[in-house]
Amino acid sequence: MAARPKRKVIITCAVTGAIHTPTMSPYLPITPQEIADAAVGAAEAGAAIVHLHARDPQDGRPTQDPKYFREFATDIRRRSDVVINFTTGGAPTMGIEERLQPALQLKPEVASLNMGSMNFGLYPMLSRYKDWKHPWEEPYLAGSDDRIFKNTFKDIAYILESCRANNTRFEIECYDIGHLYTALHFLERGVVQPPLFIQSVFGILGGIGPHPEDVMQMKRTADRLFGNDYVWSVLGAGRNQMPIAAMSAVMGGNVRVGLEDSLWDGPGTLAATNAAQVRRVRAIIEALALEVATPAEAREILLLKGANNVGF
Repeated sequence: MAARPKRKVIITCAVTGAIHTPTMSPYLPITPQEIADAAVGAAEAGAAIVHLHARDPQDGRPTQDPKYFREFATDIRRRSDVVINFTTGGAPTMGIEERLQPALQLKPEVASLNMGSMNFGLYPMLSRYKDWKHPWEEPYLAGSDDRIFKNTFKDIAYILESCRANNTRFEIECYDIGHLYTALHFLERGVVQPPLFIQSVFGILGGIGPHPEDVMQMKRTADRLFGNDYVWSVLGAGRNQMPIAAMSAVMGGNVRVGLEDSLWDGPGTLAATNAAQVRRVRAIIEALALEVATPAEAREILLLKGANNVGF
């Protein structure tokens, strides 16, 4: 009897998200060169997709200036065939037009899109970090107890419709069960096309929790709503990263790791590179007798337009 082919698991690496993590680790890539190097390293370790934010190279602030995205994306594309994914989230302090520009102008294969407005509580980190590198960081976190990340139905439709001609597919980020229903709403309107790439987010204060029951509820709901018309992936914030990734791999899903989502590579140990987290989750995947998807396989699974059809 012929052996069954092993299931392919897509690893996304979120390299340097400025929403979740200001510059609270010396290992976070900040400059375009550092971001490009980190992304290529993650790809070499096994990531099929790299999810990218930009930072002001002077002080690490989140920025959506397309010039930074163009700089590191061009460098990454020259050195790797990894799928490049731009944020449209940016940071909660930014408006919709500012957040949209990198994806709109540079036409990546994939862009992220949050499925709703939400409280985004980062202030509990204040009790765990005391040595701030830049003056903006502590007040940025402290102010998150009175800050809403805004993505209304109108905002979501605007981003989807603005990028329609680019043939950019979206990493549809769902921080709670209701976000799955919002994704279904836009699928039924025909604004997005299957397969939906659903990224379920666990452990952010303001969204669904990281308990195994939460993970199973998210998967059961997505199965019921989308059937075979979606590809499921997960990210767990902070110490939840690897346990939730392992659950997803067991349950038939894909995984996202990276320094945007967790600064750690084990209890009390900061991850020195994004590649270290990719290698750790790859070991979990392969220990389950599964295979890590290549960028080409990820493109086939997600029906992406290909690296030759981007704007950088």
